[in-house]
Amino acid sequence: MKNMPEFTKVSKKLLQAMPYQYVGNNINVCIETDEFTCLCPWTGLPDFAHLKIQYIPNKVVVELKSLKMYLQSYRMVGMVHESVVNSIIKDIKELLKPKQIYVELVFKIRGGITTTVSAGSIKEGKK
Repeated sequence: MKNMPEFTKVSKKLLQAMPYQYVGNNINVCIETDEFTCLCPWTGLPDFAHLKIQYIPNKVVVELKSLKMYLQSYRMVGMVHESVVNSIIKDIKELLKPKQIYVELVFKIRGGITTTVSAGSIKEGKK
């Protein structure tokens, strides 16, 4: 696209983990925000979404300030909705190696259309 700003990259190096003090206790961690933003790669316009991350920790949990900074790194990145969800779940899975994880983005209405994209996984051997 002509005259489009050069998009930056998502900074997964911002993500940090903390030890989970109750290894073996299966708890559900649910993190939500209405402030997720990325850019449409075709128009450069912002896409706003409600983000929900749910996971069952294994040995570590995500440090919330680092997650906030990581999510903010999407703000100036041109990425389609499906790629955003796949990117977030991949990065968090690599960091935490959770027993289960689910990520959902509900993108706000634009042009009369809303989009909900989600992905989830169960660690092999865990059912």
